[in-house]
Amino acid sequence: MLQTFEGVIDQNGNLRVHEESSLPKSRRVIVTILNEEPVDEINNALLSEPALARDWERPEEDEAWSHLAQLPSL
Repeated sequence: MLQTFEGVIDQNGNLRVHEESSLPKSRRVIVTILNEEPVDEINNALLSEPALARDWERPEEDEAWSHLAQLPSL
Protein backbone atom coordinates (compact mmCIF):
# COMPACT_ATOMS: atom_id res chain seq x y z
CA MET A 1 0.00 0.00 0.00
CA LEU A 2 1.35 3.42 -0.94
CA GLN A 3 1.27 6.18 1.67
CA THR A 4 1.70 9.90 1.08
CA PHE A 5 2.91 12.32 3.74
CA GLU A 6 3.35 16.08 3.64
CA GLY A 7 6.36 17.68 5.25
CA VAL A 8 8.91 20.46 5.02
CA ILE A 9 12.65 20.78 4.88
CA ASP A 10 13.71 22.95 7.82
CA GLN A 11 16.45 25.60 7.86
CA ASN A 12 19.04 22.93 8.69
CA GLY A 13 18.07 20.79 5.69
CA ASN A 14 16.23 18.17 7.77
CA LEU A 15 13.03 16.64 6.42
CA ARG A 16 10.13 16.96 8.88
CA VAL A 17 6.89 15.05 8.24
CA HIS A 18 3.74 16.77 9.55
CA GLU A 19 1.84 13.67 10.68
CA GLU A 20 2.76 10.96 13.13
CA SER A 21 3.09 7.65 11.34
CA SER A 22 4.01 4.07 11.99
CA LEU A 23 6.45 3.06 9.29
CA PRO A 24 7.93 -0.33 8.52
CA LYS A 25 11.61 -0.69 9.35
CA SER A 26 12.81 -1.10 5.79
CA ARG A 27 11.15 0.27 2.66
CA ARG A 28 12.13 2.20 -0.46
CA VAL A 29 10.84 5.78 -0.61
CA ILE A 30 10.49 8.49 -3.21
CA VAL A 31 10.81 12.08 -1.99
CA THR A 32 9.62 14.89 -4.27
CA ILE A 33 10.94 18.39 -3.56
CA LEU A 34 8.46 21.07 -4.62
CA ASN A 35 9.55 24.43 -6.05
CA GLU A 36 7.70 26.48 -3.44
CA GLU A 37 8.36 27.83 0.01
CA PRO A 38 6.48 26.27 2.93
CA VAL A 39 3.32 28.11 3.90
CA ASP A 40 2.71 29.05 7.51
CA GLU A 41 -0.25 26.85 8.50
CA ILE A 42 -1.54 29.37 11.04
CA ASN A 43 -1.77 32.01 8.31
CA ASN A 44 -3.68 29.55 6.12
CA ALA A 45 -6.28 29.12 8.84
CA LEU A 46 -6.58 32.87 9.31
CA LEU A 47 -6.94 33.43 5.57
CA SER A 48 -9.77 30.91 5.34
CA GLU A 49 -11.69 32.35 8.31
CA PRO A 50 -13.65 35.02 6.34
CA ALA A 51 -14.74 32.49 3.74
CA LEU A 52 -15.84 30.03 6.40
CA ALA A 53 -17.61 32.76 8.39
CA ARG A 54 -19.77 33.63 5.36
CA ASP A 55 -20.92 30.01 5.26
CA TRP A 56 -21.32 29.56 9.02
CA GLU A 57 -23.30 32.76 9.55
CA ARG A 58 -26.17 31.78 7.28
CA PRO A 59 -29.67 31.27 8.75
CA GLU A 60 -29.67 27.71 7.38
CA GLU A 61 -26.64 26.90 9.52
CA ASP A 62 -28.30 28.31 12.65
CA GLU A 63 -31.35 26.17 11.98
CA ALA A 64 -29.28 23.05 11.30
CA TRP A 65 -27.46 23.35 14.65
CA SER A 66 -30.34 24.72 16.75
CA HIS A 67 -31.04 21.32 18.33
CA LEU A 68 -27.70 21.58 20.16
CA ALA A 69 -28.97 24.56 22.17
CA GLN A 70 -31.36 22.17 23.95
CA LEU A 71 -28.51 20.01 25.29
CA PRO A 72 -27.32 20.59 28.86
CA SER A 73 -24.10 22.55 29.03
CA LEU A 74 -20.98 20.70 30.12
